[in-house]
Amino acid sequence: MSLAINTNIASLIAQQNLSVSSSQLKVSVQRLSSGYRVNSSADDAAGLARADQLKGQSRMIQASMRNINDGASAMEISDKAGEQITNIVTRMSELAASSAQGTLDSGTRGYYSNEYDKLLSEIDRIANTTEFGGYKLLNGSTSALTMYIGFKNTANDQLSVSLMALTAAVGLGLSSGILASQTGALSAIDTISTALKAINDARAVYGASTNRLSAALSNLQVTFTNYQAAESRIRDADFAYETAQYTKNQIMVQAGTSVLAQANTLPQSALSLLR
Repeated sequence: MSLAINTNIASLIAQQNLSVSSSQLKVSVQRLSSGYRVNSSADDAAGLARADQLKGQSRMIQASMRNINDGASAMEISDKAGEQITNIVTRMSELAASSAQGTLDSGTRGYYSNEYDKLLSEIDRIANTTEFGGYKLLNGSTSALTMYIGFKNTANDQLSVSLMALTAAVGLGLSSGILASQTGALSAIDTISTALKAINDARAVYGASTNRLSAALSNLQVTFTNYQAAESRIRDADFAYETAQYTKNQIMVQAGTSVLAQANTLPQSALSLLR
C-alpha cells in the first residue's frame, strides 16, 4: 500500500461510513422522539399513503358518529314530544267520554268542550315548537331526516327517517267544538282512538330509528377502532426494535468517529521518512 499525503483514502472511507451511521442514528432519534416509524414519505412512501388514507377515513367515521348521536337526539326529542301529546289526547278521551253522558246540560258540557279545545291548541303548540337543528319535527314541514352515517358516497352511508305530522287537525284528525253536543262527543271517541294509533305509529318509528342508529353507532365504533389499529401498525414506531437500532447506530457513530480520528493521523507517518 502506497503512502500518500494529499489524498487520505482511509479517512474518506471512514467519513463515508460515519455519514451512513450518523444518518441512521438521526432516523432512530426521530422515530423515538416522535413515536412514529413513518415521519416522511422517504421512510415508507406506500405505507404513508395508506396510513393517511386510513387516518382520513377514521376522521370521517368520527364525524359520522357525531351525526348518529345528533340523529338519536332528534328521535328522542320527537319521542318525548309524542309522549306529551299522548298524555294530552288521553285526557281528551276522558273529556269526550264525560261529555257523551246524556244527563249533562249544555252549560256543563261546555266546560268539557272548553278544556278539550284548549288541549287541541296545546297539541299544535307542541308540534310547532318541537325542533332540532332548525328542523321542525312534528308539524309536517319536514317529511324526513337524512343522516350521513358512513365514510363514502353510497346509499348505505345514509339513513333516512320519515317524520309524521302530529298536529291536531292535519296529523290527528281532531277538531275543536266537537264536544258541544252528545253526538259530537260520541264521534270524538272514535276520532281520538284513531289519533292515538297515529301517535303510537309515529313513536314506533322514533323508537325503531333510535335502535337502528344505536346499532350503526356500535358498528362504526368497531370500525373506527380497527382503522386506528391498522394505521398504528403502519405509522407507529416499535419502541423495542427502534431502541435496539438506536443503540446499535449510536455505537457505530462512536466507533466511526474514533476510526476517523485514527485515519486522519495516518499521513503523519510520512514524517518519519523525512527524519
